[in-house]
Amino acid sequence: MTERPFNVLFLCTGNSARSILAEALVNHWGRGKFAGFSAGSSPKGAVHPIALELLNHMKMSTEGMRSKSWDEFARPGAPSLDFVFTVCDNAAGEMCPIWPGQPMTAHWGVEDPAAVEGSETEKWIAFRKAFRELESRIKIFTSLPIRSLDRVKLQQTLRDIGKSHAADEVA
Repeated sequence: MTERPFNVLFLCTGNSARSILAEALVNHWGRGKFAGFSAGSSPKGAVHPIALELLNHMKMSTEGMRSKSWDEFARPGAPSLDFVFTVCDNAAGEMCPIWPGQPMTAHWGVEDPAAVEGSETEKWIAFRKAFRELESRIKIFTSLPIRSLDRVKLQQTLRDIGKSHAADEVA
């Protein structure tokens, strides 16, 4: 019998950039062992065009990507969540809904590339930086022996991943 994939929800305020990138990355690097989702407390209603263009450039699926409310994941019939990660400081400080499945949570704050004002080049640099930082964390996360770690050790590991600034080391 095959085990279902771990359901991972990435949260941000607008659900237009960071959480969208993280959803695509966990679906890519999770190789079927993880199912990624994203949502926002106050969704913008549209995915940032640079986020979509960057994911396409990196040959990652953007199918079904949309800006949506986190309320969708607190309703009856929503996927049972195993992990919930906030990727922006605003969402980390907000009162979240009660998630089905009693997921493990952690904060993986990343600077908002959508907030960058300036030239197209400066905006692209910000999106690439956010992408690299999220990718590094997600690669570590998806390589963990999750089923063999006890909850206390796993929770601490998830928090430690969020504290890493791996993008600085890669840049």
